[in-house]
Amino acid sequence: MPIMIAPTAMQKMAHPQGENATARAASAAGTIMTLSSRANASVEEVASTGAGIRFFQLYVLKDRNVVTQLVRRAESAGFKAIALTVDTPVLGRREADIKNRFTMPPHLELKNYEGLKPGKLDKTDDSDLAFYVAAQNDQSLNWKDVKWLQTITSLPILLKGVLTAEDTKLSIQAGVSGIIVSNHGARQLDYVPATITALEEVVKAAGGKIPVFLDGGIRRGTDVFKALALGASGVFIGRPVVYSLAADGEAGVRKVLEILRDEFQLTMALCGCRSLKEISRDHVVTDWDRTRIAPRL
Repeated sequence: MPIMIAPTAMQKMAHPQGENATARAASAAGTIMTLSSRANASVEEVASTGAGIRFFQLYVLKDRNVVTQLVRRAESAGFKAIALTVDTPVLGRREADIKNRFTMPPHLELKNYEGLKPGKLDKTDDSDLAFYVAAQNDQSLNWKDVKWLQTITSLPILLKGVLTAEDTKLSIQAGVSGIIVSNHGARQLDYVPATITALEEVVKAAGGKIPVFLDGGIRRGTDVFKALALGASGVFIGRPVVYSLAADGEAGVRKVLEILRDEFQLTMALCGCRSLKEISRDHVVTDWDRTRIAPRL
């Protein structure tokens, strides 16, 4: 199904089984899970949960040796693509994290970095995550880094965090395999457009040369339908997974995927679509502040 799981970090803060439970639920639903590089379960641990198609989300760090190790471990563990996050060379001002002095519980680790330099979040009087990202992420991130990444892996590279036609064209020039339209859960920059608003501009600029996916804002099956009608090849969900994981572990994630799938199929039926290929731009009406479904029966 075109409903996949977006990378969300530190999932054992939601449930003791964390990313392993999410991986099993995704496999049961026959869909793709993207593992965050800042997960509480390693690529090897997730791979050991059983069969399934998985992507690996990656940040470009100051230490390129660490990046190279992470990519090669993901390849060895059978991951099928790299989702390179490009909208976080610096962390946005996340006021809730600052107010709450966000930190990861001491019994948890960023398992993909275990034994490597960036393995721990240091305690600060602010947001530990903000301090950590400032210390580890390469703030000089640019298009040359995409080219460099292509020299160390044969896996397809998806750019996560593209919102404009201009960056879409540059992505194609850089030879990436796909784009994930994402605003990082709207946590990076105030007043950034909703991903559903930016989607069609990116799709038009891509011109069918590479697939475009939507990440963020998906809460119902009708949202999935709207994204596909505007040209997305599929969608990624983040918060619904974390909420359902916290509520009921693996069973919760299975349930949220089941709900979204059922709602999406119902929407297709009520719009007269017998297959994904029959979902078209004619099925939606857009205006300034919302996108509405216009059934074609």
